[in-house]
Amino acid sequence: MGGGRRPAWDAYFMDIAGVVASRSTCLRRRVGAVLVRDKRILATGYNGAPSGLHHCLEAGCLRDRLQVPAGERHEICRGSHAEQNVLVQAARYGIAVDGATLYCTNEPCVICTKLLINAGIKDIVYRDDYPDELARQLRAEAGLPTRVHR
Repeated sequence: MGGGRRPAWDAYFMDIAGVVASRSTCLRRRVGAVLVRDKRILATGYNGAPSGLHHCLEAGCLRDRLQVPAGERHEICRGSHAEQNVLVQAARYGIAVDGATLYCTNEPCVICTKLLINAGIKDIVYRDDYPDELARQLRAEAGLPTRVHR
């Protein structure tokens, strides 16, 4: 094996979130999420339609057809966000996430922020901004540290 430099933990987990995002079926934005505790991956998730349903790649995007801006009208999207899916995967397989760190390619929206707060996520690390001021306000009010890693 080579003697190259090892990536720092944040870089390592953000790189993994990027690979997870490559599985996304969203036509607008590919997002990947990784839950980590004690430097161990608990679960991963990416954005896309629920299991067994037609993906946006096949069914098209209603939000695109209606020209809905980013950060608005999440309820008409057929897909779930990566942050929602990582929490669902952990729940499905009985993995406790209290005290975990979320690594995500994008800053969480308000819906995901509420779920992350209630799940006991202790820290959020993201790469790309997302236009949702209420999400930022809720994270600040909850004392949920959020930091950018680019």
